[in-house]
Amino acid sequence: MNRVILMGRLTADPELRYTTANVPVCRFRIAVDRPYVKQGEERQADFFSITAWRSTGEFASRYFKKGMRVLVEGWIRNDTYDDNQGVRHYTFDIQADRLYFADGKRDDMNAGGFSQPSYKDRQQEEPAMRPESGDGFFPLSDDDDDLPF
Repeated sequence: MNRVILMGRLTADPELRYTTANVPVCRFRIAVDRPYVKQGEERQADFFSITAWRSTGEFASRYFKKGMRVLVEGWIRNDTYDDNQGVRHYTFDIQADRLYFADGKRDDMNAGGFSQPSYKDRQQEEPAMRPESGDGFFPLSDDDDDLPF
């Protein structure tokens, strides 16, 4: 199985290009913090190259910006190539299947029409789903004989 899930920050704005067949391809890099810190040292990060094709790539180029934290889901692709001196190089990058925002919701997004109803609003919309008592539990009837266990 070849699956990868990474969460990190974009090191630069994504770059969108088109193949000769006019297929969109977007490339960007993310910095992912390592899960440990050596005592007395700063946290280290690993840098991954990401490639997103077609509508996924267009999405990244339109909405992702340098410094944003994003979540990338995809698979690893490795390749080899020989340079002008005949030296073989090995590369790998992440082919993105899905991309997600991983930063918290911003206040300026509310002004752009991206707000969701708050928990308080949902309580008012669905009063039948709220417990009648104030303790957070739903009342049970005294007729426990109907329970399947």
